[in-house]
Order: sequence, then C-alpha cells, then structure tokens
Amino acid sequence: MIKILKFRSINAPKFIRYFSDIKKLPLTLDELSKIRKDFYAEPKNELAQNVCTRYDPFEVAINRRKTDTSLHVFNLKIETEGKPVTNQESSGRCWLFAALNVMRLPFMKKYGIEEFEFSQSYLFFWDKIERSHFWLNNIAETAKKGEKLDGRVVNFLLKDPVNDGGQWDMLVNLVNKYGLMPKKCFPESYSSRRSVRMNALLRTKLREFAKELREKVTSDASDDEIQNTISKQMIVVYNIVAICLGIPPEKFTYEYYNKDKAYQVMGPLTPQEFYARHVKPLYDVDDKVCIVNDPRENNPYGHLYTLQYLGNMVGGRTTVYNNQPIEVLIKAVKDSIQGGEAVWFGCEVTKRFERKNGLEDLEAHDYRLVFNTEIQIGMPKEDRLLYGDSCMTHAMVFTAVGLDEQGNPLKFRVENSSSDKEYDKGYLLLTEPWFREFVFEVVVDKKYVSKEVLDVFKQELVELPAWDPMGTLACPLCADD
Repeated sequence: MIKILKFRSINAPKFIRYFSDIKKLPLTLDELSKIRKDFYAEPKNELAQNVCTRYDPFEVAINRRKTDTSLHVFNLKIETEGKPVTNQESSGRCWLFAALNVMRLPFMKKYGIEEFEFSQSYLFFWDKIERSHFWLNNIAETAKKGEKLDGRVVNFLLKDPVNDGGQWDMLVNLVNKYGLMPKKCFPESYSSRRSVRMNALLRTKLREFAKELREKVTSDASDDEIQNTISKQMIVVYNIVAICLGIPPEKFTYEYYNKDKAYQVMGPLTPQEFYARHVKPLYDVDDKVCIVNDPRENNPYGHLYTLQYLGNMVGGRTTVYNNQPIEVLIKAVKDSIQGGEAVWFGCEVTKRFERKNGLEDLEAHDYRLVFNTEIQIGMPKEDRLLYGDSCMTHAMVFTAVGLDEQGNPLKFRVENSSSDKEYDKGYLLLTEPWFREFVFEVVVDKKYVSKEVLDVFKQELVELPAWDPMGTLACPLCADD
C-alpha cells in the first residue's frame, strides 16, 4: 500500500511517499497490569523503589566496595603538578583550562614560580570573536551552496551558533594568532565564569545576522558585499563580547616573585611576544599531535578525519582526527608521563563517575543490582557512538599513571578544572578499563608516537558530516543554566 502524506515546510517537497507501514501495537492494560504484578513479585524491586524515591538513584547505585578501596596513589608521575587547582566555574571552557594547565608546567619550572595560571579569559575572548566570524562565514557559504533553511546542515548550524566548547586544533589557532598572557594581567569576569547570559546574547544576534546573510545571497549579492556585511556584523559581536568580558590589553607587564622570593618582571610586551619568547621554547603547540579513538566500522583506524564546518577561525588550522586503536592512545599517555609531560585529553566524563571520591571506573556503580539491567555500558563503544549514547563532553589532564609489575597501566591521575574543593583536592582517579570505554582523544608531543601514526597526518582528509558525534566540543553543557 502506498501512503501519501501532505505537509508544509520551508523549501520542502509537497509530498512524501511511504511504501510500507510499520506495524505498531499499543500497550494494553492487561500487559501493564502483568508488568506491575511481576515488579512487586520481586521484593528487591520494592526495596530499590523505596530508596530511589527518596535519594539520588546514581548515589544509590554506587559500589562502595570499589570506591572505598580505590587509592589515589601512582608510581609514575610528572615531576611537579600545577598550582593552584583551576576552576572554570559555570562555563564550558574545560578545553582551554586543560590546555593551559599543561602549558603552565614547564613555564613554572623554568621561571621558578610556585603558583601560576595563564589567562583563560584572554583566549576565551578571542575564541568568541573568531568563532562568531567563522560561523557567519559558514552561514554565507551554506547559502551559496543552496542548502535549505530547514535542511539538516543549516539546522545544525542554527541550533547552537556559539557555545563554549572546543577542540585541540582550535586552541592551537588561538595561541598561534593571539599568544598568551598571565591571568593576573587579564583576570576573570562575571561572564567568563558564568557564560550562559553572554552566549544567549550572541546566539540571538548571530541568528539574526544569519537571516540577513541568507537574504543577501538570495538577492545575488557579490562576495565583496557579503564580506562587507559580515565585517559590519562583527562590530556588533565584538562590542557584545567586549562589554561582557572586557578587552584584553595590547601590551602588559608581568611582575612576580619566584620561589626564592626574588622580584622578577617580564615586559612590557604583547601576548604574541610573551608566547614566542617565554612559552613556545618550552611548550610549542605545533609540536603536539591529537590522536583519537573512534571504533566505528565505517571510520577505520589509520585514517585522517575532519568534520564539516568544525573550527573556530577562518584561515586557521583545520580540526583533524588521527584515528587509532585505543592501545595507541594508552601507550602515548604512558610514554608522555614517563617523559615528564602532562597530557591533554577528551572523554565522556559523566559515565560511571563517582563524584565524591573522583572515581572514573566501570565498577563505580552497580546499576544492575538496583535496576536489574545494565546501564551506560550495555552497548560497546562503537554502538554508543552510533546511537547517540556517547561522545566527548569534557577535557582534562593526565599527570600520573599507576603501573603493574609488567609496566602496564592500571589507573591514571587526572587534573580537572573544578577547584580543589571537588574530588581528591581537585584530582580524579581514572581506571584503564574506563579509559578504553570513555576516552576519545589525547594530545601528546610528536616524539611519543610512532612514524606510522605520524604518517597518517599526511593523508587526504576524510570529511564527516557536521553532526557526527566525534565533532562534539568539550564541554558543550558545562555552561548550561
């Protein structure tokens, strides 16, 4: 039987043909009555119900035998961890915090500084500016390509024009173009700590600008006219960001006391000069490589991937993924820690995560005991990606590894950016089995990966669609109000 459905939609066809109906059966009262009867026939269900209706089900499912015996002790560590423990607060800047937490370590050692932070707000400011510009250009490009307003690509772009999350290559773009500065020279603001209001202002304005750009393209405006329009729109964007975050100084002077309590000074100098002279010789972002683990069958290992419209800077570095087996990532982390270098990484942080003790462990929760079914790990990693149940949501830093007698990693020490009031004074313990299931990417120096892995970066890029789960930005939800 051919069924024809009429519907109205912007730029959409008038008819859709369904060549077969899927048989659907409603839930019957008899069926529901039997399910209820069977539920109460099991006494454990009623006990679980009594507890979970009064307490957090995630807390109820915690495996105390595991959490009480997991020790934050490691036999392979970097020389010194950074101080203070940073705090991104109610913002999605984890990727910036994690990167700057790694970069500060050799800087602090070189200059004998006991406590130090690079300005996260500085890079955040320029990311908002650049990403808005990148997005507006993508809107114009999709319009020129004839992408429909209610098509999947444009709909994806309009859904979230400018969130806080990001990827490693986006960080590289910002550092190479704008440099760095100490946090004391451009500190936090209300909207850097709680970005949801500023983002709301930007989103609504950018969508308004998207309408203007699409109308320009429809009216056959020239490329110069389109770019002139974007330039005018960027004045408004800049003003919003500047009002909410403040404007970073063009030059600064950094004064500090070293470990010997001796007065020191750097500057006056620009952020670009500061990075080039004082940071790049110690930590060059261009010497680092990002390797990912995407086990989906259609994305084979040993290939180089990117995502459509993923980035933060016109003319900047493309966000690329060198896809490798999870064992390559684990070895790279171990070798980097052994070499004294902390590791930036991206993961899905909330799964099997016991917050109080800061434990990322597949056995941290026993959902089967409470609900009589497996939760969160009922599918393999590949299928969780395919069915929308898993993706990268957060970036943090590896600073230590616990090895067995054969030198195999058992657990990892993780520096987060949620202050020292959380977890084990700001640090988490992440087990090797959890790493396999929920870590998606790591960034290490080129010297810690093989020539075979590095050669993948020479390949032609395979472009994935904009909505692919590997394009999720860390951390997209941290700033939600």
